[in-house]
Amino acid sequence: MKNFHSVEETVQQYVDNIEKKASMSTKKLLGKAIFAGAMIALGAQASSVAAHSIADVGLARTVAGVVFPVGLMMVILLGAELFTGDCMLFLGLPHHNLSLKKVIQMLLVIFIGNLIGGFLIAFLTYCSGQFDYSAGGLGAYTIKVALAKVNLTPLKGITSGILCNILVCAAVLMAMCATDISGKIWTSFFVIFAFVVSGFEHCVANMYYITAGLLCKNQASYLQVAMEKYGYTQQQLDQLSVSGFFVNNLSFVTIGNILGGALFLAIPLYYLTIYQKKK
Repeated sequence: MKNFHSVEETVQQYVDNIEKKASMSTKKLLGKAIFAGAMIALGAQASSVAAHSIADVGLARTVAGVVFPVGLMMVILLGAELFTGDCMLFLGLPHHNLSLKKVIQMLLVIFIGNLIGGFLIAFLTYCSGQFDYSAGGLGAYTIKVALAKVNLTPLKGITSGILCNILVCAAVLMAMCATDISGKIWTSFFVIFAFVVSGFEHCVANMYYITAGLLCKNQASYLQVAMEKYGYTQQQLDQLSVSGFFVNNLSFVTIGNILGGALFLAIPLYYLTIYQKKK
């Protein structure tokens, strides 16, 4: 008995599941999306804990890359709804006669749910005192990560988002190819490991990273450590803001994620498998 599906079978399965997902109630879709946002956030916060005291960038990203994939593993195995993976819903337009309006509505609900889940974990983590680790070093590191993200140029945000979601959507489809749990875990692990090590931008992960940074910015002790350890000035720290989160990062990264998942991966893969098979 084979323990995997072919790529043709997997793409067809994903397309067939779109209709079922489209019939889901808004309340249920939102709930599944909140779970996904929380799961990705849990992977993100754990990876920050693992990497925050490592000075070498390559080693720090490698360690973070080992930990972060647990978030997507939970999403896949528990059936949650993740915006980045669901960017492939655009495949439903030609195949099930879904309207563009319906696809956008579904993605908007999932996006909002992911944002709620990410913020919830950031808030709970802040209240837990975890950012006090290393005498406030984790809080300072969280500020550093968030500050770098809100200072991305639009071009970097979009292109990094494209590269990220090519990998994330590939991981989702590869996990669907596997028929057993170990196969789903390992296929998703290595691809997400590559995305984290590369430092690409994931809009849902950023919903945790930047909201956590905004919360830490309100703690004077974390700000002080950030100034001492990373040499930030108050003017630089002021760039970390809610507007910076939504305007400078989330908007452009989200555009990139949509392009990467739909235009750069899902549509070409659909053309090479299902469409060509019909011809």
